[in-house]
Amino acid sequence: MFARYGCSDTSCREWLIRMSKWVGGSDEPTSLWRSAPFRRFWFGNAVSSFGDQITALALPFIAVTELHATPFQAGVLTASLWAPNLLALFIGTWVDAFGRQRALLVVANVAQAAALTVVPVAFITGALTMPLLYGSALMLGLGGVLFDSAYPSFFVRLVRKDQYVSANSALSTTIGVASVGGPAVAGGLVQVLGAPFALVADAVSFVVSAVAVASARVGQASTEVSRPESYRQRLTLGVAYLSHHPILRASLLASATMNLAALAIQALLVLYATRPLGLGAAEIGIALGIGAAGGLLGAVTAVPLANRIGSGTAITLGVLLNALPFLALPIADAAHLDGFLALCVAEVVSSWAIMQFDVNNNSLRAVVTQDDMRGRVSGAYSTVNYGIRPIGAFAAGTAASVLGAGAVIGVAACVGTIAVLWLIRSPIPQVRHVADL
Repeated sequence: MFARYGCSDTSCREWLIRMSKWVGGSDEPTSLWRSAPFRRFWFGNAVSSFGDQITALALPFIAVTELHATPFQAGVLTASLWAPNLLALFIGTWVDAFGRQRALLVVANVAQAAALTVVPVAFITGALTMPLLYGSALMLGLGGVLFDSAYPSFFVRLVRKDQYVSANSALSTTIGVASVGGPAVAGGLVQVLGAPFALVADAVSFVVSAVAVASARVGQASTEVSRPESYRQRLTLGVAYLSHHPILRASLLASATMNLAALAIQALLVLYATRPLGLGAAEIGIALGIGAAGGLLGAVTAVPLANRIGSGTAITLGVLLNALPFLALPIADAAHLDGFLALCVAEVVSSWAIMQFDVNNNSLRAVVTQDDMRGRVSGAYSTVNYGIRPIGAFAAGTAASVLGAGAVIGVAACVGTIAVLWLIRSPIPQVRHVADL
């Protein structure tokens, strides 16, 4: 399949095997990269990850520069993107019964491509407004919820249980690479083409991902259950399973607190970098790209670090350091320090920490979740974990209108740090190796 993208299948496979050995430190990933379905999914994920970096910068930049959004409107825009996650529980329960996860992943990607295409069309026709931007963000978020709900059942059929950590590390490494190069490319595209037209590149990336997922054929999840269950019963069982599972419950509470803080920061980041710190689109893109090197380093080191200190300890460390670095931004403004440097440092440390959490936490959840519960548990998890994001974004926008963006970012950084308290009394810090559970 790689021949059509500029290199031979053999040469690309050899490069991927070398990369995965470097990431994982063992020969086990070799068989992972011999899987054609995984390679195809990985390729689509890689292209889409680069595209995501464009939208992450272009969408709020359109609001701030083209439509002159207020801090409140910037918060509402970010909240709109994550509000569909409030439906994740219901969508995830339906996904479990539907069963054809690969088809749902394709539909989700196509819907996201359509949501982004609307923006440049509206700009050309003079119809671009904040409400339209909110609607585009809502549709983009809805596609994301559908994708995330169908993904867990697809993932456990894409790779073997003993490959979960290596596969998550490989996918996270790719996201890390995209996070390094993507923002700089995004900043350049926004600067040259204008933010509305830069979104076309991400729309195309979703189409590429849809084609890649469609070609990654795996066995389908069984929709049979031991006894007939109504939709309401499936939904209730999913919530009960998640709330009573000591590992999943602690993981969710920590992750949700992190997301509350992260979206409060994200909602104000472009506005704060543009105005108080005085950075332009290209500078913000470059700063985020440099900072994202921490994410790449985190993905690369996640497996060896977990092998050395234990997966549970790596998760705990990731939570502890996820938001604290963003205190550097208001400090830089108050002390008249280099805002560009402060943004780079905050992003490097935070991105590294988040990868320690994500790689190990995603693998831990995949192992401990019962197979016929994956969709509804993922939905319930996402409803809280991502559903809290619009609350964080909306609250940040509202509070910033009164207190100022710098103060809100500082408070959010502290809130994200205390998320570690949810893990202290849980079994997670004691987990040594995920595959042994």
